[in-house]
Amino acid sequence: MHIDVWSDLHCPFCHLGRRHLELALERFEHGDEVTVTWHSYLLDRNAPAVQPESLVDLVAEKYGTSREAIEAQHRSMAADAAAVGLDFQWEKLRSGNSFDAHRVIHMAREFGVEEPVTQRLMRGWYTEGEALGDHDTLVRLAGEGGLDADAVREMLGSEDYGINVRTDEATAKMIGVEAVPMFVFDQKAALRGAQPVDVMVGALEQMWEQRDVAPTPRTGGGCGGDCGSCNCGGTAPEAAGLPETDGEACAV
Repeated sequence: MHIDVWSDLHCPFCHLGRRHLELALERFEHGDEVTVTWHSYLLDRNAPAVQPESLVDLVAEKYGTSREAIEAQHRSMAADAAAVGLDFQWEKLRSGNSFDAHRVIHMAREFGVEEPVTQRLMRGWYTEGEALGDHDTLVRLAGEGGLDADAVREMLGSEDYGINVRTDEATAKMIGVEAVPMFVFDQKAALRGAQPVDVMVGALEQMWEQRDVAPTPRTGGGCGGDCGSCNCGGTAPEAAGLPETDGEACAV
């Protein structure tokens, strides 16, 4: 079975969703027979490389909400993260444009170090407050993850791997991805958001039973609500009858 996942490094729910999937695969009987491909998704492709304001201030301004309310929501998110072994330092978050960070990940995939590089970038943003739009920061983090730092700097000065990011974005638009993380199982059915681990395990079990069934067109599904950092989205389970459990997701 194969899972395609669209996510953005600047989406806190994507970090949580990735961890939930990891834990679900550990519990799933056939976890070692599941492959996962991570696809690029930019929540704000027009953002500057590094936003001067804190993410909390930006969210409060965007939604016309008090800073106190956003802080309370992020404290709740930090508690959810801690419950699965993640360290979410929301007060340190620095937003910006993730395009170049996604290019680094595609480069890492080509050199066989996608997982350690991705984990290093994610920890840098999610826990350490690193600015992933800053080239010096990307060079350092990618080097610590296993890429040659000089090669990364040279790549960032070019347009290399940009087509990989844009292709992922185009595919997301074509299949109706409106919020991330989005998990697509064997091109048959999708779950949107940082689904609880039990829900992910149930989806894996159900889709394993349907792995020989031909895909059916995805009917999509909207998203709505407000989760603080972004708009909430529920699942998009129509194609295979996956459980309609709401998951928190980041939307453009």
